[in-house]
Formats: sequence, C-alpha cells, structure tokens
Amino acid sequence: MENAPTFTIDIGGKTLTASFPDLAAKANGSVVLRYGNSVVLVTAVMGPEREGIDFFPLTVEYEEKYYAAGQILGSRFMRREGRPSEEAILSARVVDRAIRPLFDHRLRNEVQVVVTILSIDEDDPDVLGIIGTSLALATSDIPWNGPISAVRIGSNNGAGIVNPTYTEREHADYRYELLACGDGAVINMIEIGAKEVSEEEILEAMKAAQEIHRRLQAWQHDIIERIGKQKRALSFADYPDALRRLFTQSILAPGKLEAALMTNTPGSHALNACKEEWVKEAHSALPPEEARCAGALFEEEADKTLHRLVVEEGKRPDGRKHNELRPIKAYTNLIAPMTHGAGIFYRGDTHVFSALTLGGPGDAQILDTIEHHSTPKRFIHHYNFPPYSTGETGRLGGINRRAVGHGALAERALLPVIPPKEVFPYTIRLVSEVMTSNGSSSMASVCASSLALMDGGVPVARHVAGIAMGLMLWEGKHTVLTDIQGPEDHHGDMDFKVAGTRNGVTAVQMDVKIAGVPLPILAEAFAQAKEARAHILDVMEAAISAPRPELSPLAPRLITITIPKDMIGLVIGPGGKTINGIKDRTGVDDITIEDDGVVYIAGKAEAAEKAKTEIEELTRVFAVGDRLEGEVVRLTDFGAFVKIGPNAEGLVHISEIAPFRIEKVEDVLAVGERVPVVVKGIDEKDRISLSIKMADPEFASRKGITPYHNHTHQPNRDQSRHDRDRYNQPRSRHA
Repeated sequence: MENAPTFTIDIGGKTLTASFPDLAAKANGSVVLRYGNSVVLVTAVMGPEREGIDFFPLTVEYEEKYYAAGQILGSRFMRREGRPSEEAILSARVVDRAIRPLFDHRLRNEVQVVVTILSIDEDDPDVLGIIGTSLALATSDIPWNGPISAVRIGSNNGAGIVNPTYTEREHADYRYELLACGDGAVINMIEIGAKEVSEEEILEAMKAAQEIHRRLQAWQHDIIERIGKQKRALSFADYPDALRRLFTQSILAPGKLEAALMTNTPGSHALNACKEEWVKEAHSALPPEEARCAGALFEEEADKTLHRLVVEEGKRPDGRKHNELRPIKAYTNLIAPMTHGAGIFYRGDTHVFSALTLGGPGDAQILDTIEHHSTPKRFIHHYNFPPYSTGETGRLGGINRRAVGHGALAERALLPVIPPKEVFPYTIRLVSEVMTSNGSSSMASVCASSLALMDGGVPVARHVAGIAMGLMLWEGKHTVLTDIQGPEDHHGDMDFKVAGTRNGVTAVQMDVKIAGVPLPILAEAFAQAKEARAHILDVMEAAISAPRPELSPLAPRLITITIPKDMIGLVIGPGGKTINGIKDRTGVDDITIEDDGVVYIAGKAEAAEKAKTEIEELTRVFAVGDRLEGEVVRLTDFGAFVKIGPNAEGLVHISEIAPFRIEKVEDVLAVGERVPVVVKGIDEKDRISLSIKMADPEFASRKGITPYHNHTHQPNRDQSRHDRDRYNQPRSRHA
C-alpha cells in the first residue's frame, strides 16, 4: 500500500481521508475511506452485458464484518457473519437510491458495488459508504454521471451537528436527523427522522447539507481529475425506424396511448392492456430483431406523453387535480377480534390492514450487530407486500429489501409518538399487511398502524399520517402531484414521502429518477404534503380520536415493582431456577428484571398478581415493628424458629412466647403451626428476633397455658421446679 494516492478534507471538525491502494486490484474502481476510526472499503465492478433483459442490473451490497467492532459476535454456534442485518439492508438501499439515478438506464451490463465495513467506532459508516461508492465509480472506467455527496445533519437543543456520532444521536434533546445526498445544486436522496419538526426547520437543514455537498463535490472532482480512469464508451442502438413508424401509426396517431393513460380511473390496467396489445402487434408485423424492443419504446413514449399531459395540460390519469387526494377511509378493528388492536386504512385502491400485538419487556427484539450490541428494541413495525395485493401470483414467506425499507420508514414515522418505557413499558409490535396496492402503501401503513395503536389503547399523543408526493418535469416546467398512484408512481420523477402529526414532520423519504430536485420544488412539495396530511388526519380522527381508555382484555397485563439490586440474584436463582419456578406456579407469560431492580411481570391479571406477591415476599426487607404471620419450622430449648418468608426466618426466644414464664417451648408451639409475630429486632448480622407475645399476648393463654399465681412466698428450688412443671402442663379449655 506504499505510495497509495491519498486525499483529505475536513468535514464537521473531523478529517475525511480517501486512499486508493491496490488492495482490490481486480475491481474496476476501489477506495478506502476513513472518518475518525470508522473505515470502509468500497469496490465497483462492471460485468459483461446481459442478454434478454429490459432493466439495468445494478446491485449494492453492504457488508458488516464483526471484526470491525472488535468483537466476536453471532450465536454461540455460529461465529461468522450470516445474512445481512436490517441496518445493513437499509444502508445498502440508501447507497443504491443515491447512485442509481446517475446511471444511463439503457445500460445492460451488470454493475455491483460492495461496501465492506473494516472498522466502526462512533461514526456511522453509511455516509462513508455513499461517498466511497461515488469515488469508486467516478474514478473507475464504469460509465456513471457522478460524483454524488452525502452528509448527515442532526440537531441537539436547536444546534446543528454535522455527521453526529452514535452517542450524540441518542441524546434526549436530539430533534431530527437528516441524511441527504446531492451535488450541491439539487438533492437526489433524503432520509429524515424527526420529533414533530416544522417543514421550515427541515428545509434549513437541507440548505446546510447542500453547503457541505458543494465542498465534497469540489474535493471529489479534484480526485477524479488526478487519478480517474477514462470511461468506457457505450453505444445504444436507436429504435428501428420501422418500429417507430408502426408505433406512430398504431398507437400515437389514433390517440390510444393518451386514452390508456387518461382513463379517469385509478390504476394502470388500461395502460398495461395497451402495451400488451402493441407488443403483440409489433411481433406479428415486424422481424424479431426489430420487434424485440417494442416494450421499451412503449414505456419511453408513455413516460413522455404522461409528463406533457400533466405539466402542460394539467391532467392526471385518474382525473384528479394536482393537489387532490384519492378517497380516504379509516376504520378500527373490524376483522381480527383476537388482535390487541387493529386499523384499516383505504387510500383509493391502496388498502392496508395493521395489527397490534403487545408484550412484556422480555419480548423486545435484541439487536446484536456491529452498530447495536445486545440492545433491546421495544417498538417494532413490520411491512408485508403479498403478491395478491397487485393481482399477481408469487412466492410467499421471507422478506426482501423493499419490505424492510418500507417497514423501517413507517417505524421511524410512528416512533416520536410512542410513549416512553417509563410510561408504557410494553413491547409494541405492529404488522402492516398490504391487501391491495396502487401506490403509497408505505404511507398507508403509517396511517393504519396509527389507528391500530389507538384502537389497542396504547397512550400515543396523537395520530400520525403519511402522504406520497410526486413530480413531473417537462421542458423547464414542473408540477408537484399529491398522492401519486399508478402511472404517476411508475413514470414520475420523484417519490417524496412525508409523514407527521398536526404538530410537525416525523419522517421523510425521497427517491428520484432524475439527477435531483432543487430546494424550491421540495418546499412546494412540503407545503402540499402538509395540506394533504391535515385532511387525512381529519378522517382518521373521525374513526378514533384518542387511545381507548383500556387495553384489550386479550393483551397481557403488566405489573411493575422494584426490588433491591442486591436481591436480583436471589429472585433469579441458580440457573434461573427460582424465577422459572415462579413463572410455572403462577402461569405468567414473562418476568423481566432490569439491572436497576425494576421487575416487569406480564400475563393475565390474576397470574401477574400472584407472581407479584411471590416476588414481594421473596425480597421483603423486614423492619422492627412489622407484624407478620409465619410457620414454626424448628423447636429448640431456648425458643422456636419461625419462617416469615420464602428465604427468611427469625427466632422467637422462649421469653417472647408469652407475657409470663414458659418452661418448655413445646408446651405452647408445634412444628408446622402458623403463629402471629412481630419483628422485635434485627442485629448487625441481619438475624431477626421475633415476638409472639407482642403480636398476641393471649396466644399461650388460649392454649390453656397460664402463669403460676398460687404462692405468695418464695418456694424452694425443688418445689418451684415442681410447681412450674405442674402448672405449665397443657390443659383442656374446660379444665
């Protein structure tokens, strides 16, 4: 690695270093990027052209290596990396979404980008992954219209932070987090999580991000000029003249394409039917080598026609105005009575059902990745997109990157209204099932899940709603579209998803198919999204305006108690024997003990109360004066030992049995007998002294034991012993 070209720039008070060693010499382009102690290796490789495909085959892999964190992770039986974590999938999607618009999508050569995390410290490597990918592609011979830059902007107490560390992002006053990619003039990818922040504050953060983009772009251009390779020359054959003439004659001239686009009905059914008819006609009328790209020509012309009609004529495929929503419907639990709560949300032909399940703290998901080690996650949102939602057949089961991404977006949108653990210590899982899809299913899952939370009685502060905005650019003009669907989603230039409450924005995600979007257009999209969100919230609040006052009777009840920290081991027992025994005897679902001594008991109400009683008895700290009832477990000449707790017993001295002299303990007490006692004292060794006579002075008398009162003179020793024996014998009540 000697003499490897190395370049540096200061970003956010830290040095960003790009080194170009010969480590991955066979790759078309590679770079090692370092920021603090976080280091990534990014490689880019382009393979040969793939025949018979009609899409650009780009793949991005994000490899988290356990050694990067300096730990041996994984299960006890599998100490090597397995399938990607959700964090890795989301990071790969971020890189993909940032670089994909800058490729010529007529390219049919497979391109693979691999981001490998070599070292991770306090700085999140996903920003490095984007910048590293940009440098690996831009300095390689792979045709690409980069570079692109990325930065994360956070906010603590109103102060902006450039590329905040993991610790800074966990601060209680952390208000928002913006990950933005762009070239300094436009933004082409956005991820935002916020605690009900205004659109104006987010736009200011985007301006700050663009300032850093401009510096990074200048730095990257300098690197490219110095060490960049000559790009491969690619040529793309134009469509055959005969195919274009036939398309004009059969589809454009009769107005079939415009009619298929502007049906005044939702969906793409007419457009798909028109395309299918055209492809059949082309293959029947032309030689195979001329007809093979008939489908691509149709998509290209449909894209142009839709843009022109929307921007120049103000039309939309389903007949709506540019800022008009599809019909909205909202319902609470109608079809799943055994769930703990459910919501159903309709947005035109997009229908989503969300189910709520509540569990104890022990049901939290444990994250064990290089970014989060043994971290419990108590709020989970999952998103499912079965093939029947689009009227298709396909494989069920498993998850894909899209499902992970949409689930994470909805989770981020809802998280700001989830009550803290101190208020509502339950583990919360939401599952959104897309029953019918025609665009904006991720934002519909936000709405359905918000309904489910309130239906289940989770004390959320207010509803969260989401909306997807679109964009059409045509000959220097543009139109922002509210609530995109069908052809607008497929052919549009932007998918701008905004979720939030009446108080502000909670999540944003933006993808584009163009080089990027300038801030004034994003500001316009924010304004339209806010107006649409208010209308959606009206409909949701009409269905349910506040959380139900009680949890579902099917949900577990959660009881919280606190025990001394030095008694945690006592409750758990050797190998968990004690705590598992409590679970088995009481029938509770789960018992979780935190390091600070807080105990969460989850289960049916009666079972949870029984477990609570057992734990309280097991961990009771006794004090002088406590009145108890215990079981006599052992007799001695000097007294009796009484069990007053599962692991506690005390001594009742013979002098504390009755308010008069007792000759023999067994005259009054028997093993197994339950007796009232008062804690008389606790010595420095925590030995407990008990008293029966303080608890019940008549206890011995009721058993027929009475004091010796018949002699006024002092008897001799032998006579005294004889009299005590005689008078202290057990007697019948009727004697």
